[in-house]
Amino acid sequence: MQTHIDKVERDIAFDMVIVGLDYGHAGQVTLDEITGGSPYGATTIAGGDGSRLPTANELQGARYQGRKIAETANKLHN
Repeated sequence: MQTHIDKVERDIAFDMVIVGLDYGHAGQVTLDEITGGSPYGATTIAGGDGSRLPTANELQGARYQGRKIAETANKLHN
């Protein structure tokens, strides 16, 4: 069974760049709510039946990570 860490190691071996959700997004360490998100990337906690929608904080984390990915790609391209 392949784990997330196994995949990351394989990707790095093929010179892929991993851009996670860094601690510049303070929302992933909030204690105000139960929230998704980790250094591996933006996530949401959907609940057992998938009925829970992403919170404003989780969406902000996804946008933050998207900006970081775009900035990194731009730096690599230029």
